[in-house]
Amino acid sequence: MKIVGTDAGEVERALIAGELACPDCGDRLRPWGSARWRVVRRPRAMERRRPRRGRCGGCATTHVLISTDTLLRRRDFAEVIGAALVAKASGLGHRQAAVAAGAPVSTVRGWLRRFAANAEAIRSWFTLLAHGFDPMLAPLVATPTPLGDAVEAVAVAARAASLRLAPVRPWSFASSDQPGTAAFQHQLPLGARPLSGEPPPCSLKVPGGSMPP
Repeated sequence: MKIVGTDAGEVERALIAGELACPDCGDRLRPWGSARWRVVRRPRAMERRRPRRGRCGGCATTHVLISTDTLLRRRDFAEVIGAALVAKASGLGHRQAAVAAGAPVSTVRGWLRRFAANAEAIRSWFTLLAHGFDPMLAPLVATPTPLGDAVEAVAVAARAASLRLAPVRPWSFASSDQPGTAAFQHQLPLGARPLSGEPPPCSLKVPGGSMPP
């Protein structure tokens, strides 16, 4: 799979023009049909999508093009999952977090457990990114929990990227960013659709966090 932006027209243009690189070998991807239809959960709604597929001209591997508003191997929008994480970081239990996200309790419980298990790695990586985008950034202020620290780091990194490049939604930024992606090289994912206007106040602030309202 390959993470791309949410502007389908720009992604299609780039795919046809050979501007998308294979995540395995770096050669150019070319159009290769579409993946199967998938249902993605929005807050209290469902959306059917059929992602584009590309084939590498070098290693011949095919890749499904996944937009940054969703996550790999998840049927929910990134912002839905983010809402549950923010609720938990704010001190709510998993049932209240499920209400905030508009997702089943059992599903949200699984998200929270997996995120908490990787909280330190997430905090470390996004803190590194934040300071990469803004070398003058002050140290992040600790929150009451490791999960809160990780959520805060995502918030700060997304804010720094918005100020440096163009406004992006925090959890779409988090979805797109991993070692080797465009965001790691201080640029937006190809086909990313910047938000209009000034970078919005970050909605990920948790108690004790450093992100301004």
